[in-house]
Amino acid sequence: MKKLTVKELNPANGHLFDGVLPGDKLYAGGLSFTRPGEVSHADDNPEGTHIHDDCELFMVVQGKAVVWVDDIKEPLKTGDIILVEPGENHHVISDREEPAVILWCHAGTKSV
Repeated sequence: MKKLTVKELNPANGHLFDGVLPGDKLYAGGLSFTRPGEVSHADDNPEGTHIHDDCELFMVVQGKAVVWVDDIKEPLKTGDIILVEPGENHHVISDREEPAVILWCHAGTKSV
């Protein structure tokens, strides 16, 4: 897991997260409007794990959250960015008082 802020982005070319998120093209993602206390990927499987073989980036566009990567919990606020590495079990927990709006994406060589 790597934590950044929007101010630290310096895209040279390609996409906004160039130099942070491996890959020359964004190929999957979305904008998630979360409910107070909502846990991402909670229904993915009975074991409660959510793991990718590529990197996933989360950016808090509004509100607050906590990202849980393996056994580490990291608080997030508007403008924070988390890069989850391949193989890391991860969930985003939306704040109960200031629910998060999260931009999430994957990048690689795949076409959109």
